[in-house]
Amino acid sequence: MKRLTLAACLSVAIASGASTATWEMNGYQDFLRGRMSGLALTRDGRLVLGPKLDTLFTSDQSEIWNIARGPDGSLYLGTGNRGRLFKLDSSGHGTLLWTADQPEIFAIAVDPKGVVYAGTSPEGKVYRIENGKATEYFAPEARYIWALSIASNGELFVATGDKGRIYRVTGEGKGEIYYETGQVHVTALAMDSQGRLLAGTEPNGILYRITARQKAFVLYDASLPEIRAIVPTPDGTIYAAALGGGIARQMNAASSAAASLTSSVLPTVSTTITVTDQQAGLIAPPKAEAPRVTAATTPPATTSFSSPGYSYGDDRSALYKIHPDNTVETLWSSKEENIYDLALDRGSILFLTDAQGRIYRLDQGLTQDRTTTLVAQAGEGDATRLLAAPGGTLAATGNLAKIIRLGSDPGASGWFESPVHDAGTVARWGRIGWTGVSGAKPGGLAFRTRTGNTARPDGTWSEWSDPISNPERAAITSPNARYIQWRAEFTGGSNASPALDHVSVAYLPQNTPPVVRSIHISSQAAVGALKTGASSTSTPASTAAFSITVTDTGDVSTPTGTPSQMVSRSAGSQMQIAWQADDPDGDRLLYNLYFRGEEETQWKLLRGDMTENTYTLEGDVLADGRYFFRVTASDRLSNPLDLAREAALVSAPVLIDNTPPVVTASIPRRRGTSFEADVDAEDRGSVLRRCEYSVDAGPWTPVEAADGVTDSARERFLLRLENFPPGEHLVVIRVYDAAGNAGLAKIVVH
Repeated sequence: MKRLTLAACLSVAIASGASTATWEMNGYQDFLRGRMSGLALTRDGRLVLGPKLDTLFTSDQSEIWNIARGPDGSLYLGTGNRGRLFKLDSSGHGTLLWTADQPEIFAIAVDPKGVVYAGTSPEGKVYRIENGKATEYFAPEARYIWALSIASNGELFVATGDKGRIYRVTGEGKGEIYYETGQVHVTALAMDSQGRLLAGTEPNGILYRITARQKAFVLYDASLPEIRAIVPTPDGTIYAAALGGGIARQMNAASSAAASLTSSVLPTVSTTITVTDQQAGLIAPPKAEAPRVTAATTPPATTSFSSPGYSYGDDRSALYKIHPDNTVETLWSSKEENIYDLALDRGSILFLTDAQGRIYRLDQGLTQDRTTTLVAQAGEGDATRLLAAPGGTLAATGNLAKIIRLGSDPGASGWFESPVHDAGTVARWGRIGWTGVSGAKPGGLAFRTRTGNTARPDGTWSEWSDPISNPERAAITSPNARYIQWRAEFTGGSNASPALDHVSVAYLPQNTPPVVRSIHISSQAAVGALKTGASSTSTPASTAAFSITVTDTGDVSTPTGTPSQMVSRSAGSQMQIAWQADDPDGDRLLYNLYFRGEEETQWKLLRGDMTENTYTLEGDVLADGRYFFRVTASDRLSNPLDLAREAALVSAPVLIDNTPPVVTASIPRRRGTSFEADVDAEDRGSVLRRCEYSVDAGPWTPVEAADGVTDSARERFLLRLENFPPGEHLVVIRVYDAAGNAGLAKIVVH
């Protein structure tokens, strides 16, 4: 049995011939390629029941852009695309606190007294909300307000775009430019353990530490264009998330919502609290590309940002750790997932990605281990924010704005769906096998399979099979097909703690027949003779290569139809027959070569059981006539006899002509200074193609047939020479047939 591992690629190479193949899923990277709900994936590649996921809050809004927690434990949610600010109490009861006159609330901050500050876009303003009343607090000269941060002395810092400025606000309407980054957008703010302001920018992905007005130090210049989130720790360590294109997605949302507000009246909002397991599709944010901007310059007031697509190496996002000594370490990176937020939780760093709302955990001190724990998968494609809370980590999602809470205890059930596997051809399915902790067969597990012949599961696929829970009775009952997918269902309880670290599917791929693609027949000696003996300005048709190709649709194709091939050989020359064949499964092939004459009914074997794809035939073995050659290819060297397949191809007719034309000349006629003679030529095997003459062993001169075209097996040529010199002369006439054979005659003129 040939076993192939999926660690590097989901597609498994088919074993040669109809031998059993095995598709295996092992370890962390393999299981990351699937979909799951209610499960966690440990760093050593084991699927186990994950924390219970509860929907704490849901609304009719499109996005939750930001979350902030008040001193009393209440949560404040900034949403889009209708500019609503919600308050969520500790019991999960949500109320609409305020509706802005702008469609997006990207930034929220809450001071120690419970006063809420909200930044609106795309006409950037900061509002102060206290006791349910909102007043305009500060209006910077900016379109977007991306982040807010409150210092210990009560000062409010405002991160803006599209001029890349940070404002310091000390009171209502009292603000100043605190730092000019020279970037287009300031995307993230945070205060470190010493009260210094940290800021991230876009499009140059720069992380700043700002210690005073217009005084900053660049902690890190990332290769990715946007610093998305910043989390400082008490010991001076800073974690930062970078990605490409997140800011562009928010700008597009703001622009679209602003356009809709100008032509419609916003409806009344009713807020509801529900628990749901509804899953949304994956929405990947657009990527953005922008030129590098020098930090020492300020963009002009008309600067705007567009996102035609970007190229920042292979990674889409990364998680960095900046140590207190300013050294930087990349803890995690991905080519497929965008990291959207970070949070500290009991000594671990949590981060959220857009791959179906995945939440990862990276324990501090394990920075050398690039394999993190996938804690949960919320099943939401548009996940935006993460917040560590006493009752459990909270994740904000979009499409239908929700707050999801991760419980501290494992859930009661979960499931995992594998990626679709391509067997390469229709396959006969064998058994599904699995192992769990330490190779033991786990309880609380059931498997289902489904199959189909389209690359993505659709209505043409089979239904999920009945559950398979006994490893001793694990035969796959899904129909034979090219593609297969399996699903593992986990059920926990007092007597079951299911775990899964390896799954294998055995199958027997259908043996695909070989294909004989072309047959080529040539006589090298004949071609060489013609090149040395014939005029350089005219070459017989037989020198052209002949081939025939069978396409995958069964069509036969040649450039100008399928003409008979002319093969001529002089005594002792050889004819070579060559063919091209291959096998889709990579099987070794055996060939048989046959021939038959045009008037014959049975194929004669020239040679059998060949592994080479050429055969040389003696020049005089076949007499003049039209012949066909047939090549068969069999893959029985790599398959059992009852499963072996065979293919064949027959050549176009090949005309073998060994006999030269018979040339006769009449008695020459002299008329003054001219000379005339009639020349008759006839060939038994093919038509005549060319006539030429030579006087006294001089150069050859062509003569056309009397009827104007040399194209028949019998032709008459009129040889007429003007100003023919007196005396005795030798005139030699040479006539070629289509196979390149030459017949000669001579005339002695007196």
